Amino acid sequence: QVQLVESGGGLVQPGGSLRLSCAVARSIFRTTTMGWYRQAPGKQRELVARMSSGISPTYADSVKGRFTISRDNAKNTVYLQMNSLKPEDTATYYCALILVPTMTHYWGQGTQVTVSS
Repeated sequence: QVQLVESGGGLVQPGGSLRLSCAVARSIFRTTTMGWYRQAPGKQRELVARMSSGISPTYADSVKGRFTISRDNAKNTVYLQMNSLKPEDTATYYCALILVPTMTHYWGQGTQVTVSS
């Protein structure tokens, strides 16, 4: 089984920063695509950022230039650095491990990010 453990969510003011972490307890981490998604109340889950080892990451237009996805293969951990946070970024953020070519997604438990003054 695949287990993903997320941390780093919380309450921040507009313009603040947070870093989310997702640890994966599997050796396949190095050969899989990792992604961050978010879901706000009443809305569908959307892709925020995604990357594979050795490949340039992709970002949603709404977060481009503000968020950065990275991974540490030695620690089997993927990160999402979020800067210049806006109230519109408020959502539950989910880490995902993606198997290719089946595109099967394994999800973390989710961590709440609230941006409010």
